This record gives sequence, structure tokens and C-alpha cells, in this order.
Amino acid sequence: MLLERIKERAKQFGLSLSDVAEKTGISPNTVYSWRVKTPRSDKLKQVAELLHTTTDYLNGLTDDPDIPGKPEKHELTWQDLDMPYGGEIPDDLKGMYKALAEQYVKDHPESFKK
Repeated sequence: MLLERIKERAKQFGLSLSDVAEKTGISPNTVYSWRVKTPRSDKLKQVAELLHTTTDYLNGLTDDPDIPGKPEKHELTWQDLDMPYGGEIPDDLKGMYKALAEQYVKDHPESFKK
């Protein structure tokens, strides 16, 4: 279940398991070994942080992938946008992302009602 949850969550961010390994500095063989082995807690925490989730979710102890206290799913954050860029959004794209997000909010106000 652990590896499947990591794979599923990574896919939501456009990442493969190999990408997860590379971005966390964990060897791909180690990540793939989690299909049958229990990972070290520090390694699993690195993966959870990269994927903006909790170790409890990855371990199947909860079905809620969201971090407690994190903004609601519809509240897009810079942290969500920088995933494809390894944690750093290029400066030339920041303005474009902001303009697109603002326009989307204006065009779809019904999506943001609580």
C-alpha cells in the first residue's frame, strides 16, 4: 500500500517514483524496495514533505492526504506551483502564474464558495 500511495500522490504532482527518489536524494532502488520493506522514518518523512502530505497518509493510517492546517484544496499556494520546478519557480513564470490564478478566480467564483 505504501508504494502505491506514494506513486498515486506523486502522479498528482506530475512526478514519477524516479522523480521522487531524485528530488529527495533517496536511491530509486530504496524507494522501490518499500514495496516489501519498511522505510526509515526520516526517509519517509522526506517523501511526505515533497508530496505535501503526511506519513500517516502514505502508510495508510488515514485516507486524508491533506496536512492538518494546510489551506483548503481550492486555495492554490506557491508551494503547489513550484513542484514541477524542484521547489523554485523561475521568476519569469511567477507573474504569469499569478495572473492566471487571479483570472481563474474571477471567471469561476462559484468554485470558491464555502
